[in-house]
Amino acid sequence: MSAERIIMGIDPGTTVMGYGVIRITNNKPELVVLSVIELRKYTNHYMKLGKIFERVLQIIEQYLPDEIALEAPFFGKNVQSMLKLGRAQGVAMAAALSRDIPIREYAPRRVKQMITGQGEASKDQVAAMLQNMFSIKELPKDLDATDGLAVALCHYYSTTSVMAQIEAEKAATKKVPKSKSSSWANFIAQNPEKVK
Repeated sequence: MSAERIIMGIDPGTTVMGYGVIRITNNKPELVVLSVIELRKYTNHYMKLGKIFERVLQIIEQYLPDEIALEAPFFGKNVQSMLKLGRAQGVAMAAALSRDIPIREYAPRRVKQMITGQGEASKDQVAAMLQNMFSIKELPKDLDATDGLAVALCHYYSTTSVMAQIEAEKAATKKVPKSKSSSWANFIAQNPEKVK
């Protein structure tokens, strides 16, 4: 893994979409930007989706993230709100995929747990923890921005241990010679009854 990587975190929304970008240099996260995509002025839902796609692409082109992490929609009682939120998330994903950027999703509870140690933490608690970690002088008015930053940091924490494990597994597989039965031809020859 390279010494530097840029991670963009997104907190999907159809009124306000929060995002944060962090740069990891020598395993130390540093805040690059913390902001929101403001969508209140658009009354048409489809126009909002178009603006989300357009703005996410602009942010990608500006900060060139290596990875994008999104907060997964949580299950609520209002089906229409869930549908709209899912669409907003899907459009943000499509923007990332159009630039071949890997995507990961994290449940809201997981994000809060990774940042504060409590899965039931409030937006204010998450924001306060991030303010302290990144020495943010003044928190943004919309805490959706800090939620987006929290998703980026959650992804960093989740993938550092995962990446170390993957590297260890790669090293272990290099030591073990592959058996001859690993090819399809050998498998079919040894198991003719399983082929139809």
